[in-house]
Amino acid sequence: MAQPEWLAAGLRLALYLDLALVFGLPLFCLYALRRNESSGSFARRCGALALGSAVAGILLSLGALVEMARAMTGVSDYAALQAHVFTMIVTGTDFGVAWCVRVAALLLFVLAGMQARRSRASGAVLAAYGGVALATLAWGGHGAMHDGAVRYLHLASDVTHLLAAGAWVGALAAFLLLAWPGSMPHGEALALLSRSANGFARIGTGIVALLVITGVLNYWLIVGPVMPEFAPMSYGGLLAAKLALFATMLGLAAANRFALAPRLEAAARTGERGPALQAVQALRRSLLLEAGTAALVLALVAVLGMQSPTPA
Repeated sequence: MAQPEWLAAGLRLALYLDLALVFGLPLFCLYALRRNESSGSFARRCGALALGSAVAGILLSLGALVEMARAMTGVSDYAALQAHVFTMIVTGTDFGVAWCVRVAALLLFVLAGMQARRSRASGAVLAAYGGVALATLAWGGHGAMHDGAVRYLHLASDVTHLLAAGAWVGALAAFLLLAWPGSMPHGEALALLSRSANGFARIGTGIVALLVITGVLNYWLIVGPVMPEFAPMSYGGLLAAKLALFATMLGLAAANRFALAPRLEAAARTGERGPALQAVQALRRSLLLEAGTAALVLALVAVLGMQSPTPA
């Protein structure tokens, strides 16, 4: 890739990670926290991180718009871009319409998040705004390459894939907040971490199922019933690397579910600080590995969305 393409891929990756947090963190608080916990310190930390991510999402979206204008005009100097180029993109392209919807959703998220009152209802509103913002990224990838009914099918599959990935990333971020050193590895916080880690199993299974189903469908719609080329930096090679990393994430998630979460639950039940701290540390290490792997997966997704599935 040339340098401008790496910049565009970097912006795509940053938006994937950022908007996944904007959607996934409020969603996690919505289904994982009890009513009396929705205004506690953990919920406030999640809200602050999601709010900061929403502000960052607006700035990243502005950068993505500038980069799109540069790519469309072919100029090498950003100062040479003229206002009519941005007007044309915003008013005359699907990317521009999706961009406007995203920025509007993020602005509404920021306004709603700045309100002092916190409730499960407001959490649902924040998750909805975040979901809309995340879903708009589908119009910047292969989902917009078709016409007619296939286009809507592909976009719907892409949106579902994005939301499922956002739910997973948001849950990882929430678990890391709970398990972070010095956060709350005892008492009510330990009970919350144990309960949410064990309770995530059903939701996590649904997320994985959605990712697999929509991933297969997206591959079929992009490539069709053929095997791609598997050169290292080709579409097929990057896709193979993504699948390998996804399998690694599944292995780490399974270890969390069937080994580390039960160990944490047992330690929380006994109330002994030593075993509980060791269980939290083991879970934290696994979560860090899983989060790092997820970031690599999204990096590959960002690059894959800019590549043609067939060799030139």
